[in-house]
Amino acid sequence: MVGFIWQQTARNLLSYLTARENVELPMRLAGRNRRNRAMELLTLLGVDYCADRKPSEMSGGEQQRVAIAVALANSPQLILADEPTGELDSDTSEEVFEALRRANRELGVTVVIVTHDALVSEQVDRTVGIRDGRTSSETLRREGAEGEIIAEEYAVLDRVGRLQLPRDFMNALDMERRVRLELESDHIGVWPSREESPDEQ
Repeated sequence: MVGFIWQQTARNLLSYLTARENVELPMRLAGRNRRNRAMELLTLLGVDYCADRKPSEMSGGEQQRVAIAVALANSPQLILADEPTGELDSDTSEEVFEALRRANRELGVTVVIVTHDALVSEQVDRTVGIRDGRTSSETLRREGAEGEIIAEEYAVLDRVGRLQLPRDFMNALDMERRVRLELESDHIGVWPSREESPDEQ
């Protein structure tokens, strides 16, 4: 049901097995022997040429794409990826994200990526921000009419009406401690507080 990818490439693959053998292993442990599926997944993720290589003979990006194939081996509904590009350069990271997007599009697998890297959010359709242990914001991205990416930022409103404004929004308007609210017919306005100076009190 769930596939998992670690940040450290060495933790995802058994060093003494080839890429194909690493992908086959979860299927064998589940009582299946599907050599063809292993090659299909390696081909889908663009690393079929690594099939007979051991991890030490692959780059970090190749290892992570093979790790995605291992995570997909038993047809999970969900993949959890813990900082999957944390040890990779930006070009290699893009290859790994493209592999995750391909798994999502072509296999219908939901991919959840946990990361502290703000640049990762530009690679995904939906970002959920967590601050102080609570879900604080959500950003949805979609492609516009001319191919540009449109990002819409949302704050999460809890059951008692609390919300957390995005930190960069607060910093940009120098908002601290409290804000001024105004109810309009179709929205709520939020402004920095106009604290009275001692002379105005």
